[in-house]
Amino acid sequence: MDFYELDLNDLVLDALDDMNFTETTPIQEHSIPPILEGHDVLGVAQTGTGKTAAYLLPVLSMLQDGGYPSNAINCIIMSPTRELAQQIDQAMQGFSYYLPNVSSVAVYGGNDGIRYEQEKKSMQTGADIIIATPGRLISHISLGNVDLSQVSFFILDEADRMLDMGFSEDIMQIANLLPKDRQTILFSATMPDKIQQLAKTIMNNPVEVKLAVSKPAENIKQSAFICYEVQKLGIIKHLFSQEKPEKVIIFTGSKIKTKELAIALIRAGYNARAMHSDLSQNERDEVMYLFRSEKIDILVATDIVARGIDIDDIQLVINYDVPHDEEDYVHRIGRTARAGRNGKAITLVNEKDQPDFKQIERFLEKDIDKETIPEELGEGPEYRKHKNSGKGPRTKNKERKQDKKVSRRHNSRNTKEAIAHDQSIASAQGKEMSVTTDEEVVTNTESRKPRKPYRRNSKKHVVNSDKQNRASSSATAEQSTGKQADQASVAESTSAANNSEQKTDKRRKTKKRHYWKKKSNNGADNKDNAEG
Repeated sequence: MDFYELDLNDLVLDALDDMNFTETTPIQEHSIPPILEGHDVLGVAQTGTGKTAAYLLPVLSMLQDGGYPSNAINCIIMSPTRELAQQIDQAMQGFSYYLPNVSSVAVYGGNDGIRYEQEKKSMQTGADIIIATPGRLISHISLGNVDLSQVSFFILDEADRMLDMGFSEDIMQIANLLPKDRQTILFSATMPDKIQQLAKTIMNNPVEVKLAVSKPAENIKQSAFICYEVQKLGIIKHLFSQEKPEKVIIFTGSKIKTKELAIALIRAGYNARAMHSDLSQNERDEVMYLFRSEKIDILVATDIVARGIDIDDIQLVINYDVPHDEEDYVHRIGRTARAGRNGKAITLVNEKDQPDFKQIERFLEKDIDKETIPEELGEGPEYRKHKNSGKGPRTKNKERKQDKKVSRRHNSRNTKEAIAHDQSIASAQGKEMSVTTDEEVVTNTESRKPRKPYRRNSKKHVVNSDKQNRASSSATAEQSTGKQADQASVAESTSAANNSEQKTDKRRKTKKRHYWKKKSNNGADNKDNAEG
């Protein structure tokens, strides 16, 4: 469909002509008309399908047509990341180039005090459109810098990403401050249950526009290495030794891995930089500028770069960690092979990530080529084709129990084979060998008498009685041998042992009596203190 077939403002169409935008994308074709009619819209489409223009163009047209307050905030656009907020702001500047009555400001963190004061002034003077990250907007709201009482449009871009980043409470806090009769527009790359619940909460009978997540472009050569975690860095170095890295993005699953991998590559002599949310806004802008201008070759990043960031000429994408769902995989490798170019996507799969990777293969309806690990790195793990990657804990526990049973049967079989082997050797040597079977062991164990319960107080009594028995038995033995001279010494030793035992018992009783007396006194004191 041509943009001129839509009921857009003429000044907006002039801007589209200057930008050489003529044909609409499917998400634009199905989203712009209901937005112009004033309906809430829930759009689901992957990154790179033109969602930004799908909501900016109709909103700009309606603001330019008039009927909205001139000195008030009319539109709030929420973005999960600073980079996406900047990109939306850049698109806004292009689409509103011929709109003198529409103003906008981007509000995001990581800036200095001067930038903060500029944001504050723009919102207090009534910028028409605010493009903001949730945390920064909440900060301005808490300080009383923004009035949201006259907002007519509330737009959530990459809503699923915002919820994944933990912004659900912030979104609800902002939505509760907006007028009830606003128009809400929500765009998401995926449609999980939490997005459906959010839509029910903040939207009013939305028009749903759902486009299936498309498969990766055919000109992306996909492959994978089935490896151990410790082999991943060696594989990357091997790839870079075969072909010099240029415009390469390596996606990791955490900020810590991003930092560590970037440092390791820099130490190895590669021109690499890290991109993650711990960087200040100036540092993030600098990294993106250096990467776009080809002053650095390798960008090690979290999924902050996977969505909404348009970078041309990416030659290679490496998934250092397997993404947890197939949509994220499509977004990651979709950074390469753009505008009809060719590209490569390599995924490093360790043992734990194999189920997730198999799920990705099922979604793509193809088996991704498995590359051979370099010989100097050793062999990798076996790639097991899991039938069900979504097993619950009960299923896993059952499998563990079955594995244990199989292991016990295996060990029992090996033991019997070993016994049979030893018997054959003994018979060959003319010897007899007695073997105790497992059944005999169980029978002998069951026939044993149970032990008497252990008693601390009776232990010393038993020991002392044993001493007496041993002393008396020795005296009797000596009497029987006819050694009359030693009877007196034996009697003296026996009486001495008895005297020492009596003294020990007396000390023990005295000590126990003092203990209980002291304890009763402490209890009385505590009772007096409680009553006081």
